[in-house]
Amino acid sequence: MSGRQHRETEIARRVRARGLAVGHSLATIAEEIHEVCGAQFGTTRIKSHRLSNGIALADVIEQVRALFERDGKPAPGIGETLLSAYESGMKRPGPEYLHYLCAVYRVEPPSLGFDGPCICGNGHGQPVSGDAGVVELQEERPDTSLRPRDLPVPQDGGRFSADGGEEDENVLRRTLLKLLAGGGAATAGVGMDSQLLGAVENIRRRMDDTMVSASVSPAMLDQWEQSTNGFGRQYMNTPPLRLLCDVMLEFSSVRKAMERRQPVDVQERLSRMAAQLAGLSGMIMIDLGDHRLARSFFRTGRTAADETGDRALRAWVTAREALVPLYYGDPREALTLAKKSRDMAGHTPCAARTMAPVVEARALAMLAGANGSRQDVVEQAKRALHRARQAFAQMSVNDQEDAAFGYTERQLYFYQGDVLVKLGQTLEADVVLEQALGKYSGEDLLDQTLIRFDRAMCRFIEGDVDEALRMGRQAIEMVDGAHRTELIMRPAHDLLKSVQSKYGEHPALKDYRECLAPESRTTYMPVEDVL
Repeated sequence: MSGRQHRETEIARRVRARGLAVGHSLATIAEEIHEVCGAQFGTTRIKSHRLSNGIALADVIEQVRALFERDGKPAPGIGETLLSAYESGMKRPGPEYLHYLCAVYRVEPPSLGFDGPCICGNGHGQPVSGDAGVVELQEERPDTSLRPRDLPVPQDGGRFSADGGEEDENVLRRTLLKLLAGGGAATAGVGMDSQLLGAVENIRRRMDDTMVSASVSPAMLDQWEQSTNGFGRQYMNTPPLRLLCDVMLEFSSVRKAMERRQPVDVQERLSRMAAQLAGLSGMIMIDLGDHRLARSFFRTGRTAADETGDRALRAWVTAREALVPLYYGDPREALTLAKKSRDMAGHTPCAARTMAPVVEARALAMLAGANGSRQDVVEQAKRALHRARQAFAQMSVNDQEDAAFGYTERQLYFYQGDVLVKLGQTLEADVVLEQALGKYSGEDLLDQTLIRFDRAMCRFIEGDVDEALRMGRQAIEMVDGAHRTELIMRPAHDLLKSVQSKYGEHPALKDYRECLAPESRTTYMPVEDVL
């Protein structure tokens, strides 16, 4: 033992003796040791608990082994070297070892310096006499958390029983019931209030905190994957607030499953679903106008996608994230993220190889408009569109039919037209946008509305203000209140501002403003007001 370690042990021994003399619990003594020795020697919380018990590393190891033996498990591989690494902060114990260390010291993970609850879900703290001096083994009790065969059977459509996030799920369920009760009518009374946004953010944070492991049946995995794909198909047509509730409930179920140890292939499938659901949630938050929470979801999606090792999935999340700065006024950052997505995808035929150059082209078109349509930027945008068309031809048929997790031909036409509008090439843009609109057959309300606004902007650029406002008003009237999100209303207001800026108070603006009345819009509270 070094001189420094010797001094640390001597001081801890004195603190322990004084604490026992006045009847302090071992847990309290551990806190006192950490307070006294932490600043001077860097003593960690987990080491403070061993010192408070007055035992050596070998004693802790033997108690952990005894608990493994009690539970009918093979002898653990933990030794003094590994425990010393835990105590020095060089390593963090896995969920199983952390559980048994908590059992030895009769405390919860935070007391040992580790975040989150124990995987067993039970409390470890039990009364211990102040003069015990050593830690006795826990009373015999079943350990239902560490063996896959003992996992609870999922209830309620595959969702596990209540945990710390049950109330958040109840908030989402209540909101969903209100939305369903309203039918197709405007849902002015149901909005993104602080309670709902808090529940959404809590579930996302728990997914960030989890990313561990679980054991679920193949049938359950299949069901979740089908639900995830189904949400992607609903994205363009389901009111975003209602879809968010559905997605969040499934997201929470996947998170619960990821809390427990599982085979590698199951982990990969759950991580893939977590990435897709997080990305889809980010897309919904863009629609609802909360770019901060959208960013958070995409960050969660990247973390989950990294667990899969799938370049195409990682590139998809990044390409979708690029839409946040694209829609919220930073085309240069959007361009950077799009190029990053393109590099991630490499030569893999996937949705991101098409989507990323489209985002590049849109960002370049915005920059060209801000810089007076510089010809070099215009040419770069057109080359990016050409790369997108080439990449689209190499995509699988399934990806070409998936508007959320893939990329469709109608989307390619739409965004090509959108780029041409921003470049001021209205004749070509109108032709492409009309072709794009013809490829929709009643579905994808979001895209169709944005296309109609792009065509209205073509009329404005050409000087036909009355027709531009008429087309804009018609586009708004085709969207019910539940779908009038921030993303859809933004181009409507952009058209209004453009007309006012160039023509002042035009006579047709009165009727147009009436269509923008906020009464039938989905209410929304920025997440900054919640957190």
